[in-house]
Order: sequence, then structure tokens, then C-alpha cells
Amino acid sequence: MTKAKILHQAPVLFARDLPKTIGYWTEKVGFHSIGVWGEPPEFAISARDAAHVMLSQAPASHEIVPHWRIKDKLWNAYFWIDDARAMFRELKERGARIDYDLCEQPYGVLEFGIQDLDDHDIGFGQDLAPVSEAGVR
Repeated sequence: MTKAKILHQAPVLFARDLPKTIGYWTEKVGFHSIGVWGEPPEFAISARDAAHVMLSQAPASHEIVPHWRIKDKLWNAYFWIDDARAMFRELKERGARIDYDLCEQPYGVLEFGIQDLDDHDIGFGQDLAPVSEAGVR
């Protein structure tokens, strides 16, 4: 029996102002728009390389609560990357909101974090140790 493969994954984030959030992910994080749906916009998908993010307009009465407000240092999204130093420089130059600078984590990852316009923490990490296909170091 052939085992199906997962090709991509995408965090789904609420936005207070979807058009501004799409602009942030495009201008500051380097993603490009796959599509925007609704009038006014209600849902969007953006991508960079093989990574995607889905963005949804939050209802006007909804309070967006980023994960780090519930549990300290917890991201809403995390992207594995091949060159953390280059990505950090790029996003800093683009004007992304840096949450924390490059650092080596005890779990063997060189990482940094940004925040989007709705205070979601977004982590970017590069494995420092080789990882097998099964995800084991």
C-alpha cells in the first residue's frame, strides 16, 4: 500500500485588518499572494517557497489572543529554514518586527522570531544537527 505524503502545511492566523496583514506578509516577510477571497476580503493564502500561511479576517468583536499571551514564548507559526542568518538579515532589512534575535536553542536549532501586525509570534529555525527522514536527530 502506498503511503500518502504531506506536501505543504499552513498555519491559519486571524487578522484585525486583513489587507494590511497581507501587505505585511508580502513586504516584510517576503511571501507572495496566492489568492484573496471575499468582498471585503475575508480569507487569503500567501506562500514563500514551499511554505504557506492562511490569513482570516477576524470578526470585529473578536479579540485576537496570540499564543505567547497564553503561554510564554509559544509561537503561532514556525517555519523551518535552511539559512537562519540569511533569513534574519533579509527580514530585518525588510523591516519585519523582530521579536527576538538569532540564538542557538538547547534543542539544536539556530532561530529567531518576528511578530506580525496582530502580535502573533512567528519563529524561524535552522536545524544545527542533521535530521533523518523520520525526524530523529
